[in-house]
Amino acid sequence: MSSFKIAELLLEPGTTIIDEGQRHPQLYTALAGWGFRYKILEDGRRQILNYVLPGDLIGLQGNLMSEMLHSVEALTKMTLCVFERERLTSLFQNHPSLAYDLTWIASREESILDEHLLSVGRRTALERAAYLLAFLDHRAQATGVFPEEGPKVLPLTQQHVADTLGLSLVHTNKTLRRLSDAGVVRWLDRGSEVLERGKLFDIAGWQPSVEGMRPFI
Repeated sequence: MSSFKIAELLLEPGTTIIDEGQRHPQLYTALAGWGFRYKILEDGRRQILNYVLPGDLIGLQGNLMSEMLHSVEALTKMTLCVFERERLTSLFQNHPSLAYDLTWIASREESILDEHLLSVGRRTALERAAYLLAFLDHRAQATGVFPEEGPKVLPLTQQHVADTLGLSLVHTNKTLRRLSDAGVVRWLDRGSEVLERGKLFDIAGWQPSVEGMRPFI
């Protein structure tokens, strides 16, 4: 992997990593920070598809499609490991175990998207918001992205939450206020902190799945 890696890239919040419709020559692994994948409709409305945390691959879709079908943006300061896309096939040929690791990551991403679709399609607004915050809090804990000291803040604005849940900003604000009033989350400047994880899981009707050690490419 050290020979396959060509650089590390430091990004500021708001930096576009990949644009929808591009054929990007690089593939990335997130080493630190938060990002998000999204699509934009013709009228400018944005749908956030998922969030990128350390260990996630960025740009793999471009290996299978002629172009990227979504965009990726840095939510916080990020550090990316940069790979040459064209060398990916030879890497798998010489190191077959990496093909399994890549399959594991892709399969996990698919299961996450399944749960997100269930949330948007069937959960109430309150359940959707609780699920999103519980899911991201759990992923942040699992990946070690939270600082050891101080508040464990999810760095999402209410607009990010609205664009993820498919709700208006007004409806999102009212829904998040209900969670705050219930004492399960605390809304901060540009983020929120989960205070009662168990209660948040109960409101969402969701529990984290049990999975083995995540491969890190």
